[in-house]
Amino acid sequence: MPNQPNPVCRLCRRERVKLYLKGTRCDSPKCAIERRPYPPGDHGRGRIKESEYLLQLREKQKARRIYGVREKQFRLYYDKATRAKGVTGAKLLQLLEHRLDNVVYRGGLAMSRAQARQLVSHGHFQVDGKKVDIPSFHVKPGSKVEVRQRSRGVDRIVESAAYAAGRTIPNWLNLEAGELRITVVAEPAREMIDVPVQEQMIVELYSK
Repeated sequence: MPNQPNPVCRLCRRERVKLYLKGTRCDSPKCAIERRPYPPGDHGRGRIKESEYLLQLREKQKARRIYGVREKQFRLYYDKATRAKGVTGAKLLQLLEHRLDNVVYRGGLAMSRAQARQLVSHGHFQVDGKKVDIPSFHVKPGSKVEVRQRSRGVDRIVESAAYAAGRTIPNWLNLEAGELRITVVAEPAREMIDVPVQEQMIVELYSK
């Protein structure tokens, strides 16, 4: 019986770019984008004329899928970004980067954002000494994200911390792998956020 297509990998193919939703698989020859770099479906290989609106919509969907955020939640982040000082698009990405699940993933204590969300939801992390089990929790600069004492033997966390030695940790985060601790040292500038998203197109979409 042939292998069934992974629904998560289909999201990457739909956006025609790696969204890094499957951890180490995304860096392996098994990555769906490496094997089939075209959208899924019978017409995936065909050339589709994309309108300006469709291109803007695709950028928004891409951002939502990368960070694992629902539609309503994403709109709330956008509304908050419009009220903040600075460039709206960049501020939107900064708010998404400061989610606890993203910090856990970026800091090297999870293989993917999906895994980080699960670990956070199961109560394995604390922020500044207090247990937090809400993936969307906003982690501020200066805060310390740590694995709780009772969770320090969780295989997925230990394996991720060991694997982190070969990963690039963003400059706005500091990982103490031995202590299973991440410190948010600064607000990430746009050039530090390596997501394949044209955020200005998202702003244009919502501004209509």
